[in-house]
Amino acid sequence: MAIKFSYEKTVGEIESIVDDIENNRMDIDQLADAVVRVSDLLKKCKQKLADTKSVIDNLNEDNSAKD
Repeated sequence: MAIKFSYEKTVGEIESIVDDIENNRMDIDQLADAVVRVSDLLKKCKQKLADTKSVIDNLNEDNSAKD
């Protein structure tokens, strides 16, 4: 079964990683992995935002056509 994407949880994870980086709670080896992880999470968030925008745009088009 696929794990459902949670935008809020993903943003929370990004914020947590950034906080760890800013407060020097990672060594250089962890930092490299963290940067890759944040990059992946940001891509997922951007895709979710784009998908949501597309849905909203489609709904707006449908509503405009009915007027």
